Amino acid sequence: MQYLIIGAGPAGVNAAEALRRLDPDASVRIVGDEPEPPYSRMAIPYLLMERVDEHGTHLREQADHFADRGIIVTQGRVASIDPAAHQVTLHDGSRLGYDRLLIATGSSPASPPIPGIDGPNVSSCWTLADARAIAARAVSGSKVALIGAGFIGSIILEALAMRGVQLSVIEQGERMVPRMMGPQAGGLLQRWCESHGVAVHTGVSVEAIEAKGVRLAGGRFVEADLVITATGVRPNLGLLEGSGVKVEQGVLIDRHFRTNVADIYAAGDVAQGLDFCTGSYAVHAIQPTATDHGYLAAVNMSGRVAEYEGSVNMNVLDTLGLLSCSFGRWEGVDGGEHAELYSPDDYRYLSLQFEGDRLIGANAVGLFQHVGVLRGLIQRRTALGEWKDRLMRDPTRLMEAYMATTQVI
Repeated sequence: MQYLIIGAGPAGVNAAEALRRLDPDASVRIVGDEPEPPYSRMAIPYLLMERVDEHGTHLREQADHFADRGIIVTQGRVASIDPAAHQVTLHDGSRLGYDRLLIATGSSPASPPIPGIDGPNVSSCWTLADARAIAARAVSGSKVALIGAGFIGSIILEALAMRGVQLSVIEQGERMVPRMMGPQAGGLLQRWCESHGVAVHTGVSVEAIEAKGVRLAGGRFVEADLVITATGVRPNLGLLEGSGVKVEQGVLIDRHFRTNVADIYAAGDVAQGLDFCTGSYAVHAIQPTATDHGYLAAVNMSGRVAEYEGSVNMNVLDTLGLLSCSFGRWEGVDGGEHAELYSPDDYRYLSLQFEGDRLIGANAVGLFQHVGVLRGLIQRRTALGEWKDRLMRDPTRLMEAYMATTQVI
């Protein structure tokens, strides 16, 4: 059996390792398009903070990890897929055959149509090459503008602030992390950042990036030696043109990670899979989902059966020491109820969203002890019974509710 995996991120690496365990005699190959060992993009901010070196970003510590397991890692970019021939063609013209193929190509930074975005003073923060360029320019005292204060932008924000730069953050939405938090939570995060010397501009768009900074709508100008963009990501779908693989927001997969084309599977940021909370199909571009996808896709590729229960949309941020998180349907649902705690002076916020007596979503700021409990109650679809009413009165009693409703007798 020949297993071919396109993509050397968490989904691809987890899949390769699982396939090696499940099918010891098979050929397992990963094709990655960067001149680096497989690494974690989520470790790049820690590299910029100098908490790890480049080796610390690698997904596996030992240099010979893959070779020791008989996993071939090939550097190259896939140009096209030929399902009829069970082959992929690389940009250098070489071809690789497969019996079963996993598309785990991840995503790339979205580039908004802003004049000047291709300028020499502009960078994304997505690859190790980006990190090297940023580290050389984002030195103490330099002026840096960060466009985008979503989840990825807020992670980059902390890394930049810890480098001692004069940081300005620009977010088109009315609050920070608008797809993760409501107004109160996003407002707390903004006030916290401002109290730590970060200038935050929300509800404003960028008109142009110029040599000396960023021009905002309305005429304001933000001076910057370096501009970093963090305006979202898009699945890497280009290599699928002409393959017949069905695509919407991402590669459509069923609950066994199969695409509509025989012997082709997909996992990770590129895959549009089952959403645990809504029952619809969505792209969840987060590392925990990619890790789960990779393993379960491999189980199914090996001929076993593993039906996916769906991914939970979740984000956890540590922004300059303030922890915030978002789980599931944090905005609530029609007909649902919610409980809320808001203590702005203490930078504490908690919002619980219910459907019937089940917790379906949550936002929290400054309440790190509740992160695991929130995820557990949502993923278990726990029937809270009388504890739902108790949480409506005092949402901080989450641990008590968890212990009372999830214990096995």
